[in-house]
Amino acid sequence: MDLITELSGSRRYTLHSHTEFCDGRAQMEAFAREALAEGFTHYGFTPHSPVPIESLCNMAASKVPVYLAEVERIKGVYGDRCRFYAGMEVDYLGPEWGPANEYFRSLPLDYTIGSVHFIPSQSGEYVDIDGHADRFARNMKLHFRDDIRYVVATFYERSRQMLSEGGFDILGHFDKIAQNASSYSPGVEDEGWYTDLVDQYIREIIASGIVVEINTKAYAQTGRLFPSERYIARLRQADVPMIVNSDAHVPALIDASREYALGLLEG
Repeated sequence: MDLITELSGSRRYTLHSHTEFCDGRAQMEAFAREALAEGFTHYGFTPHSPVPIESLCNMAASKVPVYLAEVERIKGVYGDRCRFYAGMEVDYLGPEWGPANEYFRSLPLDYTIGSVHFIPSQSGEYVDIDGHADRFARNMKLHFRDDIRYVVATFYERSRQMLSEGGFDILGHFDKIAQNASSYSPGVEDEGWYTDLVDQYIREIIASGIVVEINTKAYAQTGRLFPSERYIARLRQADVPMIVNSDAHVPALIDASREYALGLLEG
């Protein structure tokens, strides 16, 4: 699906949301009804993909057929008023598990988002680096030997690998590590080694032609977009295709902060 063409002319959309099939807090139908109430023209469901590690946030593989059937039901009931899509946010865990994996390619999805939420510790154990700052701080001590440089470098290394392997349509919140890294180590985003990692990744994003999401989930609470505003400006200058996604986990937030982000995107 050509996402940019699909969304052409509309500002009332989001292609990133989480329902009862993963860590969302309401049923899919509640999100669909909210999309209609908000006047959305396009709405995508993107449960966190199954992963071969323990995770309370990810959808079980056994639920995938149930999820796909529910999207088809939603399309049948509400599809005359809004275009609904069966997407998936696929977690990249390395060459053995990610968007390019045959399992995900075989699913009848309308599109996929490629994201990194887990990275291997120095001992090889996959650890969640997303979520609340206090949990991140605990994980830094328990799993990463308090080495923030290792965590950030590994996050961007894995992100670059995912981009190189492909198999997805939208690049999800590509600098989200900045939120927890900055909470753990204030000022780290401005250190030379950190900006070098981001600069290298942005060059590869530009060369790839991938659609980049501007993720508004945290903006109301933290004032942060993903990617950050400094990087959005660079991507715009390079004519990188971008869309604005709310990454909502509750229906009331499907449009949260999108107008602000759209203003940045439209200049």
